[in-house]
Amino acid sequence: MLSTILYVLGIVCAVWCVLDIFKTAKCSLLLKIVWSVVVLFFSWIGFAVYYFLLRGKI
Repeated sequence: MLSTILYVLGIVCAVWCVLDIFKTAKCSLLLKIVWSVVVLFFSWIGFAVYYFLLRGKI
């Protein structure tokens, strides 16, 4: 049960990051697509890297 909740929460966080990338990032479309794939592919790790390291910089 807990693993299902964490899995769904990870998907929600990844989708939120992708939406945030396309809404606020000031970079090329190709870079936005690359970051979106990274965030979706690595779910929690991608979310953490984007949110804590890259959110204000790209």
